[in-house]
Amino acid sequence: MHPTTLEEKIGQMLVVGFHGYEAPEYLLQWLAEGRIGGVILFGRNIQNPQQVAKLTQTFHQASKYPLLICIDQEGGTVARLRDGFTESPGAMALGVADSESLAEDVSEMLATELRALGINWNLAPVVDITHDISNPSVGTRSLGRDKTRVAQLAAAQVRGFQKNHVAASAKHFPGLGNTPVDTHLALAVIDGSLDYLWEHDLVPFRAVVNEGTATVMISHVKFTELDPDYPATLSPRIIQDLLRREIGFTGVACTDCMEMKAIADHYGSGESAVLAALAGVDLILFSHSFTDQHPLSVEVYYSLLDAVQSGRLPMTRINEAIARVMALKEKYAISEKPQLEVIRKPEHLALAHQAARAGVVLVKSEPDIFPLREGAKIGVVEFASIIDSEIMEQGGLSGFAYLLHQHAPYIPSVSLHPMDYPPEDLARARELAAQSDVLVVATRNAHLITDQLNVARDLLTLSKQVILMALRNPYDVEVLSECETILCTCGDSKPSLAAGVEALLGLFVPINGSESMKM
Repeated sequence: MHPTTLEEKIGQMLVVGFHGYEAPEYLLQWLAEGRIGGVILFGRNIQNPQQVAKLTQTFHQASKYPLLICIDQEGGTVARLRDGFTESPGAMALGVADSESLAEDVSEMLATELRALGINWNLAPVVDITHDISNPSVGTRSLGRDKTRVAQLAAAQVRGFQKNHVAASAKHFPGLGNTPVDTHLALAVIDGSLDYLWEHDLVPFRAVVNEGTATVMISHVKFTELDPDYPATLSPRIIQDLLRREIGFTGVACTDCMEMKAIADHYGSGESAVLAALAGVDLILFSHSFTDQHPLSVEVYYSLLDAVQSGRLPMTRINEAIARVMALKEKYAISEKPQLEVIRKPEHLALAHQAARAGVVLVKSEPDIFPLREGAKIGVVEFASIIDSEIMEQGGLSGFAYLLHQHAPYIPSVSLHPMDYPPEDLARARELAAQSDVLVVATRNAHLITDQLNVARDLLTLSKQVILMALRNPYDVEVLSECETILCTCGDSKPSLAAGVEALLGLFVPINGSESMKM
């Protein structure tokens, strides 16, 4: 059954988010009326597997048409399902491991758990190549710097997701990695040539299209040589010409969240939705404010309706989008009940652990201090993750400190708050550095955070010998290269942190050398 009225067809082009752990009544009503085509879940909607399964089942049962429920479960830095689910290392760790079979297996495992929870569309993999290491929104989400490696591994990830009946979404077309701007905060502009795009960024996108990726997510970046007027999300030249005609993609094109400032600060909500539809987008995402009481909901819906009724937005464009969307829905429709017994299966946890270990790199080492030996005077200073903030404020240990304490309770550690460094915490860190024969400094993006880099360098001057552990982007290596031993986990998901601790203590031998660091 396909929608027949214009109102339902417009509704099927919209994917929206909501707040809370239970399905809002207005959203259930919209689904029943066909006014919404999909739902996106965030961490704010997640408690545990039982709650998620009940939530998605409620949505599926309410929907007049087969429903898309999507989530950003990339693995690593961007993962909405964490405690109670199988976490996996992120893309950069998989890039370092450089194994297509491992990348495919990890994605297949993630898809198994997503499908079992009632989720049938994953907004992954990230296909962006890392060109600019100062880009704050790509980093460890990228498979690396090498276009061939990124292409092969991204195609493997698409195979893994879709083998287990979860639609993949290759993002962010035509490439987000060559700008220092986070499109959540501002519009990014790239002035590079089209020839450069074809030779680099489009190589992995062509690979995932050839692999049959179900969807492609369009970026909010303006590529001036392709379209001097509009960002990719709103550009017919980029979507209809480049993606569809020149690359040959026939699946569903979707937007990134239209409430990101790259779009929201430059176009009204309704106008941006119309421009996206005109450009060739099939599914339009509003992640936060699309509610029964928010004017955005009315503006978007009626702007699209008015644009069709006035003739500005051709009915052929709507019908084209609906044909693709309904084909996607029918292919990945969920009718089976949740299967929670597959969540955190021992085999899943073992695979995540294996992949995390394969993503740890020993850039250089001083055998006198690495791996750590019991009996030596060791101290650890860690720059904690924002995820750890609440736990630390309640007196608990950060994730890294907890794992270290489990294996080596004899090693003292200080965790510094990710946003600021109170004088008393800095004093404890400096005292530990001065007292230690071997100091482990565990950074998170020190190459991007000036205050963190300055504190790290201060600790280095106080210490006899230092082991640098880059817990997130490995590019901290470039600004703290003077350390005697350097270890990179290429991400700070729980499996990667555990693998980092195990490498530190000599429980396994990580990849050795700088060749694997061409990320």
